[in-house]
Amino acid sequence: MSTVLEFRHVSASYAGARILQDVSFAIEEGETVGLVGRNGAGKSTTLLSVYGVPQVTGEILVAGKPLRGGAHVPTSRGVSLVPQGKRIFSNLTVEENILLGRASRRHGSWTLDAVYDLFPNLARGKGRPGTSLSGGEQQMLAIARSLMSEPALLMLDEPTEGLAPVIIDAIVEALMEIQSRGTALLLVEQHIGMIQKVAQRYLALRSGQLVGEGAVSQLEDRAVQELIAL
Repeated sequence: MSTVLEFRHVSASYAGARILQDVSFAIEEGETVGLVGRNGAGKSTTLLSVYGVPQVTGEILVAGKPLRGGAHVPTSRGVSLVPQGKRIFSNLTVEENILLGRASRRHGSWTLDAVYDLFPNLARGKGRPGTSLSGGEQQMLAIARSLMSEPALLMLDEPTEGLAPVIIDAIVEALMEIQSRGTALLLVEQHIGMIQKVAQRYLALRSGQLVGEGAVSQLEDRAVQELIAL
């Protein structure tokens, strides 16, 4: 297997306030990893560091090459982010929002038909404004848009936040289908049960430092739960 994303001694800060400190890990092709920790541990900052949103020191590699250039570079190399808050464009239809993912110009098997098969609700509402969808459907739309960039690694920031259990089940099913197509996933999620269903292993952050990693079955251990305050 090849490595799709690697952090080497990465620290990240906003306006001089350090959020991540000396974080190192790797995500391999086709695997799913859950990034866990309490609120404020640095999980979202970890994802945003790939795009240079915070000030970053250390080295981040995508597909074995150090990141250089603008925020578009990770996407062009096969890393896509489904951000917290979805960021749906109100002046565009569902289908137009999805097609924005094609800006990466990568080639692969994610077509409109493929994402509509994955999320039938989007097909039924493809001509509606993106923001007219329910919260769960907007989350599906954000995932569909990212898939259109043909990612080797899909990063998701709190994809089940505020969603009803039946919608969470649908998101889990979709992520498992995405996995089956060979896409690696890096999942930031407070819903530990979801990580246990979808991921093979976990990375644990506390106060901006990587304090644990292992098989998701270890998340049942009290010592691990206390370490990261789950």
